[in-house]
Amino acid sequence: MKKHFAALAVLLSLTTSAAWATPCDTVKEQIDAKIKAKGVKAYSLDVVAAADVKEQKVVGSCEAGARKIVYKRN
Repeated sequence: MKKHFAALAVLLSLTTSAAWATPCDTVKEQIDAKIKAKGVKAYSLDVVAAADVKEQKVVGSCEAGARKIVYKRN
């Protein structure tokens, strides 16, 4: 049982690491598709440096957290 738990923990950490390091364009496209599927039409998604995020709504992260994807409704 402990071996299964350890294997699961390793698998989850690898999966999380891979998602965390996903290129910004890929993450932005996935988020864009989800927003469009909800019927939202007037919005913008921008990729900004993590340090530059002020009061924007962050909807994603990429490049190992160095950049954030922010949402703005128009």
